[in-house]
Amino acid sequence: MLNEYLTSVYQDCGRGELVRGRPAYDCWALVREVRHRLYGLPLLPSFGGIHAMDKESLTEAHDRQRELMQECEPFPGAIAAVYRGRLCLHVAVVVEIEGDLAVLETRPGGPRWMRIPEFERQYTRVRYYRDRDLPIEPGRTPG
Repeated sequence: MLNEYLTSVYQDCGRGELVRGRPAYDCWALVREVRHRLYGLPLLPSFGGIHAMDKESLTEAHDRQRELMQECEPFPGAIAAVYRGRLCLHVAVVVEIEGDLAVLETRPGGPRWMRIPEFERQYTRVRYYRDRDLPIEPGRTPG
């Protein structure tokens, strides 16, 4: 199920177009695609013109979207947002792999997944978000 994403390529502003026969995503595009296609969650705005190195614009877009979200504990489909100070530096998506929660991300080195504790050790500050107006996943409570 995740293989399509694990074999994708990283491309700044990539929104799933084919590059050498493989879909290309930046971190936001991968999050919106996985949430929508694998977990049936609403398709988030594209924000396609924001380049990865433009952290101010990335943070502004993230803040607009975050107003529609609420912080939560990790669960499949949740957004993992990486911060340094007030800047949002990166986003990824929580997935379930081999019965455990993990985070799927893409970056210039390509896509990868790692279990949540390992992901959190890679970054200074990570927060998880869910859609504010969707029912809480059974057995889960918002963080």
